[in-house]
Amino acid sequence: MKGAGTKDDGRGRLPADPSPWGAQLQVVARRYDHEFSGKAFDLPPEVEEMPVFQDWIAGTLTPRISTPFWESAKPRRRDRCLDIGCGISFLIYPWRDWEALFHGHEISPVACQALTSRGPQLNSKLFKGVTQGPAHRLEYEPHSFDMAIATGVSCYYPADYWATVLQQVKKILKPGGLFLFDALNPEAELAEPWAILETYLGAEVYLEALDRWPALVKTEGARVVSSRDYELFRLFKVKWDG
Repeated sequence: MKGAGTKDDGRGRLPADPSPWGAQLQVVARRYDHEFSGKAFDLPPEVEEMPVFQDWIAGTLTPRISTPFWESAKPRRRDRCLDIGCGISFLIYPWRDWEALFHGHEISPVACQALTSRGPQLNSKLFKGVTQGPAHRLEYEPHSFDMAIATGVSCYYPADYWATVLQQVKKILKPGGLFLFDALNPEAELAEPWAILETYLGAEVYLEALDRWPALVKTEGARVVSSRDYELFRLFKVKWDG
């Protein structure tokens, strides 16, 4: 299997992307580099007074809004899984329990560095590395993966971007493979305050109507097998037939 360019060493910024989404990719990469580096954010007092910010600082927000994709499709032993926009997921999700092979794909150089240094220490057999790159550039051999995952990613980009991601995912999945991704529920009680917080943290989110996603999936030749709602996101399990 080949990666998308050079494996990241964590020292450089995200390379410039010539696509229409290049500027947004840089914005999201900077926002998460800042957080993963442990740097303080300089926010207005009115934002710091918001309950969602207080939960974020206390570390109680992330568990609430993280989507447990394995409740819809748990990786099987020796499955090759690609986690798109993985962050530091290998360090916090139960990959050792699943005994599935983890391949990461991430735009944040800081997250890539953390995984590259700590992943092999956690489990060198299951951790297969992380490639620095955007979700619309999955330059792997065709039919390489049993499962692809993308949680907490789609909300930072317009729907036309996600159409391109779906095309890329189709190419790298094995026949019958699953794609699990979540979309922000704009009707969720937490959606507006969380969107405000993310804007001040440096990356504006898109509040797309939920019914747009199944239609987009269908346009790209796939179908939504099932969906499941969580506090902030709806998880879609997607499959291409034939």
